[in-house]
Parts: sequence; structure tokens; C-alpha cells
Amino acid sequence: MIDFASIYHRTGDNFCYLYKEDILHIRLRTKKDNVHAVTLIYGDQYKTSNYRWQNSLLEMQKTGSDQLHDYWQASVTDCLKRLRYGFIIKQGDEQITFTEKGFFPFLPEDPGYYFCLPYIHETELFTPPDWVRETIWYQIFPERFRNGDPDRNPIETAVWGQEAPGLTNYFGGDLQGIIDSLDYLQDLGITGIYLTPIFYANSNHKYNTIDYLQIDPHFGDVSILKQLVSECHMRGIRVMLDAVFNHCGYMFPPFQDVLNNGERSPYKDWFHVHQYPLKDSSGFHYETFGFYEDMPKFNTANKAVRDYLLHVAEYWIKECDIDGWRLDVANEVDHAFWREFRKRVKVVKPDCFILGEIWHDSMPWLRGEQFDSVMNYPLLSKSLQFFAYDMISAKGFVEDMTSIVHAYPDNVNKVLFNIIGSHDTPRVMQESHYRPERVKQLFTFLFTFPGTPCIYYGDEIGLDGGSDPGCRKCMEWDKEKQNVEIKEYLKKLISIRKSAAILSGNASFAFLPVLNNCIAYCHRNENEIFMTVMNNSPDQVSYPLPFSLKGKKLTMPLTCQEYAAESEHLNVNLGAYENILLHFYI
Repeated sequence: MIDFASIYHRTGDNFCYLYKEDILHIRLRTKKDNVHAVTLIYGDQYKTSNYRWQNSLLEMQKTGSDQLHDYWQASVTDCLKRLRYGFIIKQGDEQITFTEKGFFPFLPEDPGYYFCLPYIHETELFTPPDWVRETIWYQIFPERFRNGDPDRNPIETAVWGQEAPGLTNYFGGDLQGIIDSLDYLQDLGITGIYLTPIFYANSNHKYNTIDYLQIDPHFGDVSILKQLVSECHMRGIRVMLDAVFNHCGYMFPPFQDVLNNGERSPYKDWFHVHQYPLKDSSGFHYETFGFYEDMPKFNTANKAVRDYLLHVAEYWIKECDIDGWRLDVANEVDHAFWREFRKRVKVVKPDCFILGEIWHDSMPWLRGEQFDSVMNYPLLSKSLQFFAYDMISAKGFVEDMTSIVHAYPDNVNKVLFNIIGSHDTPRVMQESHYRPERVKQLFTFLFTFPGTPCIYYGDEIGLDGGSDPGCRKCMEWDKEKQNVEIKEYLKKLISIRKSAAILSGNASFAFLPVLNNCIAYCHRNENEIFMTVMNNSPDQVSYPLPFSLKGKKLTMPLTCQEYAAESEHLNVNLGAYENILLHFYI
């Protein structure tokens, strides 16, 4: 029997959305293995003939299954002004129609029963900047990347890499060091740099900003940032800065004014104050990031605060031509502020990239009026569980990733900021227990999965380190101490990602059947298929390719080998923890 209670759809978000100007995606979720076919019934609610609603039927395709559910999707390419629609669901001899008004054993004739898209506006199409899809990102923690100007060193700067990274020590990394490393980044294949905060603050991480309109003097000044951005642009590299608009630093002048003057301060409404004085023997009495006394939380509902922070966002785009903002603790700032932020930023630079730091389901921020993307921490978590920790099976991993893929519209998935490590997580080498083959698998997954991949500085050469501050170790520039094997493998993946447009284009994505602990998935368009097969086990695996391949030429990008298929069906043989990429035309 069809399980009615498990069937789910809503109009909007990831279940009904404009994918392109001429394509509408509609999805349905049903209980796993409970339904064998779904047909979309749809039409313009005003289109009638002899007083009967005129509609069309379109078979929906199963696009994946997780632990509990099957997902179905159809692409509507007509009737793109207004739409009424429902679902004809079949299991054996049983058939029902699912509409906004419930379930029926027949097809309701009144279009008013059906789900409704009153009018489809092109302005509601999710439109992140075009360049983001093809970007290869590289995250830099400036204080630990490279010391290019020792004259800017803080007092008691440690010798580069000769101490363990701590919460309070300094090594002298700066913007000049990044400029000096652009040849290295270009050779690696990087086309986008994300810098953690560079504004004036009394910490090595700079997330406790004192002056949002001044580059930290230990890092450089405005002229050096301009030079960095300019030289990056000449090399085809974009630059994204980190905006900490949820909170400021303890020494931020307006907060110091409230601290000293209490209710008399003109800035008292800039923060969330519970009582005066702000501090006494019982503790502090204002909202903060987490419970960190030195990071007071902004009241972004206050107009003066909004005006100040929005001016900051505009200023650095106008002054230095930066290409994007990464928004720290973005989920704790009110939605109204981010809507205004987007409007103001996009006026200054329409293709400015807006990236939110959110660790959980981010659909409320990805409806086209706030962010262009979010950091894909769910991908980081699940990929480590499978490739590094051996916590979940291949079947469980594919089911979990299928849930993640269907949590967002396809056009959102293509620009999600995919990571396998950051300044807030242990190093991928350490997480993989120093097994290079596992690191290679993680990078293979990162560069062949939908989204825009980001490398955390040093991961490409096997830098290790635990949780913060361990993950903020000095970059290793001595080639004799770098893991060349991982670096060269990663360079190959980057080259493949750049040359295979299907990986970042308008292809469909789907997981293929799991075999033992081997996973496979493919990107597919009308003419070609790019397939990834990964054996996450110590045993050899022979994976059958589920395509008709006779007479087709298969390219294996990792090895640059080519084969002419002589039979309809082929198997690929994978050794222990081996990854194989296949590219062919159909």
C-alpha cells in the first residue's frame, strides 16, 4: 500500500523552483521503495476547453534515495508563467492523486485543488555570479601563511614554524607574503583566494575587530591590499574577504564608550545590553558571540549599526575592488540585515560573491535575496565519516549525501562552498590518521562533487594539526618537508576540474549503485558523462559500468589513458583505496 503519511511536497525552496529562465524543477518525496512511478499533472489554471481544465502529464524521474525516502523530479519547460500541478502516484494496481488539498482516488477536475504557482517571475531565479561555479578556492589564514615583510612583525614574533600554533602567539604572516606566493598559487591552479579577517584587531585570528576600516598594521595597509587584489586579477584570481558583522572586538571604540559611559553613551543601542554597568563582580551583562566576553554582539536591528556595517561592506569593494564577502556567524544575524546587505553590495558590484558561514540547513538564506552560497559543512562532516573515520558504510554515505543534495535546489548545489577542512576544523591529514590514500580520496570527492571546491592552505602539502589552534600551523615552504605526492595529485585534480566543463556546468548529477564499499556517481548532460568511482576498502573491486559503451571511447583523466570499448558492458578494476575517473561521450 502507498504510505500517504510519508509523501511530502511544498511549493517553493528545494521542492519547486526556477532552475533556469526556461526550466522549472518540481520534486516529490515518498517513502523508500513504496512507490514505483510518479507522474506530474500540470497546466495553466486559466487554460480551459469546454469548461474543462487543460493539463499535461510528465513522468517524474527518481533522482536518489536516502535511508528513509525516495526523491522524484521533473523539469517543466512549458507553461512557465503560472502553474497548477499535482502528482499521480502509483504502486502496483493502486493509484492516487496528491494535490494541495490532499489525496484523491481520482483526478480532480477543478484546478483550484492543485498546488499553485500564481505567477513565475524571472526576478525570482537564483542567480549567483557566473564565475563562482568554475572557481578553485584557496583559504588563507594570513598570520600563518607567509612572512613577506619582517618590518611589520608584532613584538615577540616567533621564528616561523618553530613553535606550536597557539591562541596568542604570532609568526608574522602578512599580505606581502601572499603577494610573494602568487606564483605558487597560480602554479597550483587556484582561481580564488578567501582570506580570514585582515582588519585591525588585537589577536592573531582577527575575528575580534577593533577597526573595520583599517587593515591590521601587522598585515599591511590599504595600498598593499590594492596591490594584492590587482596582481590577483591580472592572474585570473578572485579575492574574497571575511566580514565579521555578528560581533566586534572588546576594544571596538563604540563598545568601549558604552563600557565607560553606560546609559549616557550614544552607542548604547549598538549592542544587546541586559543591565548597567556592563560588567561587575557577577560577570558581564551583554550578549556576545558564544560566551566570549571579548566579542560583544552587534544589534543589527539598530539603524546606526546597519549603516556603519553596510558602509564597511561597500567601502572595501569600492576602495580595493574585492570580489566577495564571506560572512562570519551569518546565521546569528537577522535576515532583514542580510537582505539589505545584498542590495547594497550588488549595487556596487553586481557579481560580488556573498558567502555565509552556516553549519546547518541553510535554505532560509538561499532564496535569492540574501546569500549566493554557504560553506558546505554537512559535506565536510559526512565525507570525513566515510573516507577518514570509517564510521559509515558506502551505502550509508551515499544515502546521507543524497539527503544533502536534495536539501537545496540544483542551481544552489552547483555553487555551494565545498570544504574538507578550514581554520575551524582539524587538518585533513590528521583526520585521515596520516594515510595519504585517504587524503587523496577526500580531495577526489571534493573536486568531482557538485559545488565549488576550496582547499585550506597547507592541506595540499600534507600539513597536519588538530583543532583550533592546531589547525592554524605555519605554512611549510621547505619543499623537502612538503608531501609532494599529495600536491601533485591535487594539481592533477585541479587541472581535470578546469578542463572538464561538465563538472561545473549544467549537467545532472546522480549516485550509481553501491558495490561493497565502493561508491560511484556521475555528471551527465545530453552528450557526455563524467563518472567517478572510488574504492574505500583494502580489497580489490570490479565495478560494472551501468552504461552501453560499445564503440565508445573512454578517457581516464587521472592517468591520461584512452580505451575503445569493444563490448556493451565493461567493468573497471580498482585496487585498495583507488579512485578512477571516466569521461566519455554518448
